[in-house]
Amino acid sequence: MTNKSPHSLLPAGMVDLLPPDAELESSAIESLMTSFKRNGYDQVNPPLAEFEENLMHGSGAATATQSFRLMDPISQEMMALRADMTIQIERIASSRLLDLPRPLRLSYTGQVLRVTGSDLRPQRQFSQVGAELIGSEAPSADVEIILMAAKGLLDLGIVDLSVDLGMPTLVEEICDDIGIVDEDERRFLRTALNQKDAAAISEIGGKSSKVFNALLSAVGPVATSLDVIKKIQLSAQAELELNHLESVVVSLKDRAPWLTITMDPVEIRGYEYHKWLTFTIFARGIRGELGRGGRYVIVGNSGSSEREFGTGVTLFIDTVVDSLPKPDPPKRVFIPLDSNEELANNCSREGWITIAELIPSTNQSVEAIRLGCTHILHNDKIEKL
Repeated sequence: MTNKSPHSLLPAGMVDLLPPDAELESSAIESLMTSFKRNGYDQVNPPLAEFEENLMHGSGAATATQSFRLMDPISQEMMALRADMTIQIERIASSRLLDLPRPLRLSYTGQVLRVTGSDLRPQRQFSQVGAELIGSEAPSADVEIILMAAKGLLDLGIVDLSVDLGMPTLVEEICDDIGIVDEDERRFLRTALNQKDAAAISEIGGKSSKVFNALLSAVGPVATSLDVIKKIQLSAQAELELNHLESVVVSLKDRAPWLTITMDPVEIRGYEYHKWLTFTIFARGIRGELGRGGRYVIVGNSGSSEREFGTGVTLFIDTVVDSLPKPDPPKRVFIPLDSNEELANNCSREGWITIAELIPSTNQSVEAIRLGCTHILHNDKIEKL
């Protein structure tokens, strides 16, 4: 058939994953999840849809505008389709697994669905693989997550990795310190900083321009960034967060000298539930983010004042798959109807992809080539076509 059905059209941001990408995705997910398991991360599998109040609780409020909603015909309650899986892991850790000893190490994989895409990732449905370390405030927890993700990508053959660190609450804390209380002015600053618009910041004038232009100049290699930020008078909380980040940097340099470390102290990436430290993983020559993560706070359910720190990473499998070299075409052997059953089974055991003949053909070699086979089982031997 050569005519395309009118029903083949998909909504914007939705794609069919075809060969060989579908198999590459499955292999990449399996490799990453195996890597996480070897580091002690137990897999959980939350549902695609939950009651809206669950997904919008605490940190989930940041995903509200990206979540599809629907009515549950059984309970008559509103449900939401997950736009991010970290929120679900928080729920599981703070409820179902509350009694397990900390730190708690969990991994996950699954599809997410979002209302809109982005310039770098126009897809609205895609696969995530991630890991969360919950119940530790130590910088070593962030280091463990970053290194585990980076090494998992290295195992897939993705090299020249870099991690870009951020301090997601730094701008707000500086605004508090210098007395910028007007929300419109804060919004203007956040937009200008995200766009790296030094001219717009200079127009503000006064201490604000000096401080935030200094922050803009800190974007780049992490050593330079830290030197610039340390010259800015920070609040006690900001100093604490900066010391935490610097401890992470020292450990990463010691344990992973092959990892390039940069810093962007003025950009807020993704959902705004991260605190203290964020990071984004890139690779040279690859467009888009391979993964993103950071530190956050889990607040107890039912209004509880209890809270615990978590840190995690989400890897975007669509970008990961696009970064992998396409494999050589597999060796496919055509198995004629009259073939010896045991020999055909041996082909499978030896790693061949076997394509069985379903109805007799007048020319088996032609039929084998038509079906994309590279070999044929003929006279009890595998022969190349």
